[in-house]
Amino acid sequence: MSDTFPRQYARTQRFSLGIPRDFAVAGEGSQVLFLRSSGPNDPVNALWALDTSTGAERVVVDPRELAKDVDGEIPAAERARRERVRESAAGITSYTTSNAGLKAAFPLGGELFVADLANETCLTVESSTGAFDPRLSPDGALVAFVVDNSLWVAPTDGSTPAERLVVEDIDGVSWGSAEFVAAEEMRRNRGHWWGPTSRKLAIARVDLTNVNVWHISAPNEPTDTPRAISYPAAGTNNADVKMYVIDVSDSSQIEIDWDRQSYPYLVDVTWGDNEPLTLIVQTRDQRSMKILEVQADTGETVTVAEIADPDWVEIVPGTPRRWRDGWLTIQEHGTTRALLHNGTPISPPDQWVRSLVALEEDRITYTASEDPTTIELWSYDQDGHKLHSDGDGVTYANGSHSVLITQRSSMQHPTTTTVGKGNDLWVIDSLAATPLVEPDVRFHQTGHLQSHTAVVLPTDDFEHPLPILLDPYGGPHAQRVMKSRNSYLLSQWFANQGFCVVITDGPGTPGRGNGWERMIRGDLATHILQAQIEALQAVGELYSDQVDPSRVGIRGWSFGGYLAALAVIRRPDLFHAAVAGAPVTDWRLYDTHYTERYLGHPDLEPDNYKNTSLLEEAEKLQRPLMLIHGLADDNVVAAHTLQLSAALLAAGRPHEVLPLSNTTHMTPQEEVAENILLLQVDFLKRNLGTPPVSAEI
Repeated sequence: MSDTFPRQYARTQRFSLGIPRDFAVAGEGSQVLFLRSSGPNDPVNALWALDTSTGAERVVVDPRELAKDVDGEIPAAERARRERVRESAAGITSYTTSNAGLKAAFPLGGELFVADLANETCLTVESSTGAFDPRLSPDGALVAFVVDNSLWVAPTDGSTPAERLVVEDIDGVSWGSAEFVAAEEMRRNRGHWWGPTSRKLAIARVDLTNVNVWHISAPNEPTDTPRAISYPAAGTNNADVKMYVIDVSDSSQIEIDWDRQSYPYLVDVTWGDNEPLTLIVQTRDQRSMKILEVQADTGETVTVAEIADPDWVEIVPGTPRRWRDGWLTIQEHGTTRALLHNGTPISPPDQWVRSLVALEEDRITYTASEDPTTIELWSYDQDGHKLHSDGDGVTYANGSHSVLITQRSSMQHPTTTTVGKGNDLWVIDSLAATPLVEPDVRFHQTGHLQSHTAVVLPTDDFEHPLPILLDPYGGPHAQRVMKSRNSYLLSQWFANQGFCVVITDGPGTPGRGNGWERMIRGDLATHILQAQIEALQAVGELYSDQVDPSRVGIRGWSFGGYLAALAVIRRPDLFHAAVAGAPVTDWRLYDTHYTERYLGHPDLEPDNYKNTSLLEEAEKLQRPLMLIHGLADDNVVAAHTLQLSAALLAAGRPHEVLPLSNTTHMTPQEEVAENILLLQVDFLKRNLGTPPVSAEI
């Protein structure tokens, strides 16, 4: 059987297999560690190292040599972590390193391993069955990790078995792990941090007792017991998170004291060399964030800085961070997002700062956008600002110890990974597949909002006006219109099936400044949908001899699924068929941290929820709608689709529902991922009056 793009797209896990990822600088900058599988069809990651003096790569740990079943019995907490970070690979999927020495720790097959890079040895930590989220002490002598709901500590030389550090066997209480909203929405996927002396740990205690319990069932396996999850839906109780400092020598505990009633969200924790333990905490309405320094011996805290915003304070990767005599923050300033030192902007006014990458005493390295469709690497020092990338692509970076790792893509080239140290620059090989489609993308700004829009036409010649297919995400926190070629592979395949594909980033998406993001406060529907409408109208004018505005479809997943269903319900005059994958249909069923940031608390601002609920408008549906949902989804639970389907049925509105057994918010199964694409195209062609799709295209 010949290969097809849907099959290749699914098999290569969206062309992610074989790409180097998850970088860490070790050995005071002498080594760069990373994960990579052996090729484009291999889902099993090995741990690799690059020598920064020679550029030589070597395999540190091949998981297949350690375990026959490289995933074995994956602990529930590890499965949840993978879902939160959208991890679908196997083998070594996460690891930790120590500040001193050359050691790395990782879970594999339900056990914990420690690799010594200097001695080229790898040992199993005794009594570590079910280990999750290991963290090496700065001196590399100890490793802390979670088993079930407790934190354990073990020596890394294997001299003695692991011992449980905290003993509290209470249902719903866990030590050392991140709660759901921290991992899903705050980018904090950990719950314990070593102190610089390697003798104390700062540990989160998470109490889920008062959080609503929901049940995720497997209807295709009626003998299976439904899985209980603690889900903090908008307006309901969050986890109660406390912090303790525990001495590993005698297990003595000091509770950290802060105003948890006013600042219940624990956003981040840092505890670096020659620095006090520091907490970043946030109010429930997310309009205030405080930086608290902790006296580790007493648990007392002092507020050293506060960030406030009338709408919400954004959590930005890499910040806040100490630098010289104060604090670096990235926050809304005027009409943009700026890098500030002690409240004073140090980034140019035309930059929208994305992240803080690396710090040295005399230099800051960060990413920023001048054009929202690009992300560039910049540095700031006494000589001013310097651009380190070419200004026409997308760059992500991290580093330390004067080593900088960059991943760079553009419309002309797929992702290239480089490691720079001093005058040396090394390229880490990518083993990813070469896609069977070649994206051909045109960029525009559309409508009175000047939304950034990408248009993708079929690669081959076509004779008749094409139906238009909108392919948005559209919601806050995520951009689709970026100058990175692999972002358009799937859209190009849809175009090649006989569509003009249109992708638009409307209000709320990053990169356009404070007012653009805040435009959606209180309403996740009106302005976002209007941007899609304006893009559709503009494309109809720009490509008037190539498109047919009387045949318009829209598809999307997650927020994009919500937007697709919203479009056919509210504007059937413009949108004629929709595919809604894993859509949010009632924002009261989505989590606290995300939803309340934009819509407020439902008890205080109930109209915001009513006016954005698809359930409230189900009776208006006039156009064909396909709903797709994974029944094992614990992020956007299947109840969203099932409740909308019930409302549509009650109103007598025909629709299609495609339930996916054993599938979460991701669709990692190869056959499922492939056939979902084919079924979507078939649905759209059936309902837009175009020839059916062939599985071999």
